[in-house]
Amino acid sequence: MAEQIALDPQTLVPRVIGRYTPVFVDRAAGVRVWDRDGIEYLDFTSGIAVVNAGHCHPAVVAAIQEQAGKIIHAQQNILMHEPMLQAAAALSETFPESLNQVFWTNSGAEAIEGAIKLAKVATRRPAVIAFRGAFHGRTHGAMSVTSSRVKVRGHYEPLLSSVFYAPYPYYFRSPVPGGEDGADDFYIAELKSLFDTLVMPDDVAAILVETIAGEGGYLVPSARWLRELRSICDEHGILLIMDEIQTGMGRTGKMWGFDHFDVVPDIVTVAKGIASGMPVSAVVSSKAIMDNWAPGAHGGTYGGNAVGTAAAAATLRVMRDDHLPENAAAMGERLMTGLREIQRRTSSIGDVRGLGLMVAVEFVTDSGDPNPAAVSQVIQRCFDQQILLINCGTYDQAIRIIPPLVVNEAEIDRFLDVFGQAVDAL
Repeated sequence: MAEQIALDPQTLVPRVIGRYTPVFVDRAAGVRVWDRDGIEYLDFTSGIAVVNAGHCHPAVVAAIQEQAGKIIHAQQNILMHEPMLQAAAALSETFPESLNQVFWTNSGAEAIEGAIKLAKVATRRPAVIAFRGAFHGRTHGAMSVTSSRVKVRGHYEPLLSSVFYAPYPYYFRSPVPGGEDGADDFYIAELKSLFDTLVMPDDVAAILVETIAGEGGYLVPSARWLRELRSICDEHGILLIMDEIQTGMGRTGKMWGFDHFDVVPDIVTVAKGIASGMPVSAVVSSKAIMDNWAPGAHGGTYGGNAVGTAAAAATLRVMRDDHLPENAAAMGERLMTGLREIQRRTSSIGDVRGLGLMVAVEFVTDSGDPNPAAVSQVIQRCFDQQILLINCGTYDQAIRIIPPLVVNEAEIDRFLDVFGQAVDAL
């Protein structure tokens, strides 16, 4: 009894840690997790797009075990070590040639903080442009460039100053006619209007953008829109920061989300899938930009942790050797085909969107408004059939479907069967 009381989540866990499921997990492998009673679940959340190589991939586990027996904390200002360099070299190989230096941090929010600081010191400019509906993290600076929902930033004001917002493309709910082209005209004009009304372009250090908007609803922009951001940055000497925290590491069917759009950013933030669940993230940029950071101008005690970067190096090898981005593309196509079949037989699904295995289904009411009640019902019915899902969107109007990239056809088909039944029951 004493042990049960000591491990009671109601007693020990603050309510600020909102729970998506009641599962008390015991172990996991691949796409599956098992609770303490031995009940098996298909995990179509990947720990919020983190275990891209699958839970407890044997190669990653072996790398963690081996490194933990050598040295765990090799602080990067004091000790150099192979895992940090191996992971940096492997990561750099996946990027365009200009993105050749890696600053290791611990979380996505820390990577965003670092990227903003780097852009400011490199340009000597004060302002940042971000996008409405964006999610970049919950630390103070990252929260200041986040607007996916008010509960993330409410009651924390004043936030970081000189942050200006433009609308992010949301084609399903575009405020103008003319399809994607008409919408892009609108979204580009709204961005440019900031320079006429709120901030001079030569005061802007960076435009910070999620390659695909994550928490805001899994919104996929057009190549034209992203290329226009690149052009605007080039015109005004602004650095383009692309947040690849959720879209990276093969999630979209290519190694990086921006690989779909023929756009090369100046700075990239990486986290989530980089180390299969170890707390590792990174800021990636060119040597020319990184050199603006003087020694000691930025840092962190745990950045470049030996065990974490050993996991990152192993994860990157698994991505390459097991062709996980390619599998994400193939399984994503199978998933999207199945979801659109389900959409055709119901009026409750307004939109199915995504790239690779970064997919969302948006639910609507009869009048076309966001329908979070339907989202909750479908997620619960899938949970009752041992499939884990989570929502996204400002109004919780969409379900995100993000299994580990090792998912196979049988697991996709099982999900589609259960999901279809849950939708039909609405």
